[in-house]
Amino acid sequence: MKFSDLGLMPEIQRAVAEQGYDTPTPIQQQAIPAVLAGHDLMATAQTGTGKTAGFTLPILHRLAFGANDRLSRIARTPRVLVLTPTRELAIQVEESVRTYGKHLPVNSLAVFGGVGINPQIANLRRGVDILVATPGRLLDHVQQKNVDLSAIEIFVLDEADRMLDMGFIRDIRKIIALLPKERQNLLFSATFSPDIRELASGLLHKPVSVDVAPRNTAAETVTQKVIECNREQKKDLLKHLFTTRSLHQVLVFARTKHGADALARTLEKAGIKAAAIHGDKSQGARTRVLSEFKDGKLAALVATDIAARGIDIDALPYVINYELPNVPEDYVHRIGRTGRAGMEGEAISLVCHDERGQLKDIERLIKRSLERVEIEGFEPSAVAAPRPPQPPRGPRKPQGGGKSDSQKSGKKGGTPQQHRSGARHH
Repeated sequence: MKFSDLGLMPEIQRAVAEQGYDTPTPIQQQAIPAVLAGHDLMATAQTGTGKTAGFTLPILHRLAFGANDRLSRIARTPRVLVLTPTRELAIQVEESVRTYGKHLPVNSLAVFGGVGINPQIANLRRGVDILVATPGRLLDHVQQKNVDLSAIEIFVLDEADRMLDMGFIRDIRKIIALLPKERQNLLFSATFSPDIRELASGLLHKPVSVDVAPRNTAAETVTQKVIECNREQKKDLLKHLFTTRSLHQVLVFARTKHGADALARTLEKAGIKAAAIHGDKSQGARTRVLSEFKDGKLAALVATDIAARGIDIDALPYVINYELPNVPEDYVHRIGRTGRAGMEGEAISLVCHDERGQLKDIERLIKRSLERVEIEGFEPSAVAAPRPPQPPRGPRKPQGGGKSDSQKSGKKGGTPQQHRSGARHH
């Protein structure tokens, strides 16, 4: 099947061809006809399967037919709302809309927290057809009467599982209550937990189901290996892997913001160009670091789970789990950053004695045993060394950034910096 077989208008086919694509991915083959026909959609898809184009292409097609008569109006209210969990994903989706809609009279805007609200207000007043937003900042605009959601024709809830993980369910329900009852709804999620299914049952009407990523399965195009080592060997082992294998463009996962910063500094001192990305970084810093990583100026990007959610690089060759995640599903999300669109990738996990329980949970989830590898000079000892002493726990709030992004993104909201700036999301 080719894109030309899907019934998309010539202007969209031209934009797709200009990006070098001629064959749709499996989710695009299934989702595009369903969206074009006006059906609600419930899609299971990992990031990297082409899901963003799977909904932006048919949405652009549907809007473009009715766009010309709307252009005569000075103020345009949004006709499409795409809700995303993170600012990086909002930027990515809006870029996709602009890329594929470049030959159409349709305009778009991404709104998210962590940046000034006034430029967003000015853009909203100029009128927008497709609005991409994170929940907290969208509600800020609604409360200030900067945006009218009464004309929304298509509502997209992207990465719904991560939305719930980040404690956005209340905000989502508030936003849905503001939308017209007659509309098309598209829901995308990497996994479908009972909570997601409950949300979907209240949102979707006779949906078409698309499943291109069986629940909680790891990408088939990713080679997965476990290197067993001692905890205190990990930093030296990571440097050893970079130098002996000439690794480039590696996404390295750390569990905490503090740990990500420290690991990036360690790699820099070893002459390996590296930077960290997490929820405490400013939007400008995150955008700059992501751009340097995509351009190949950084050999390593050290990230926490939530910060990495919006990273979209087609040819990312390596993911290294410096520390295993506490939640097994996050392992699937992590390794899904590589091996995209049919390309091969490699995921390496550095596992010490303390993490063997987490490794078992991951293997149980993905229903396979991962290959164990030992590196000469870094063989694990038979008995784990005692853990370093932990700071005493008391009623006082911890100082600094030691908590993980996922811990800080629960129902009580984000980081102190975000509260001060009025942003209620990552």
